[in-house]
Amino acid sequence: MAVEPLDMRAGTEAALARVVTVFGSARPHHAYLFANRRANRMKVLVHDGIGVWLAARRLNSGRFVWPRDVGGTLTLSRPQFDALVLGLPWQRIGEAGVITLL
Repeated sequence: MAVEPLDMRAGTEAALARVVTVFGSARPHHAYLFANRRANRMKVLVHDGIGVWLAARRLNSGRFVWPRDVGGTLTLSRPQFDALVLGLPWQRIGEAGVITLL
């Protein structure tokens, strides 16, 4: 997850360039998440081992829970990733999907 916002007009090439800049490389079987400044839109760049694809998601209301006080990047577990793309509070989900208080 990249913490700095991404311009949602960015296409696949621009998002891939941002992945390489922020993460150092695009690794196979990894997903890279970016949000806009308002955190109501998200783009996911996935390297599936053969090529890359870019997907976008927009919430009709509310915002994605996006960190603001950490620098650079964060790594999410699969349950945290699943919660984030649904617009749920992913920070509360730990190992094996256990939900805790912040």
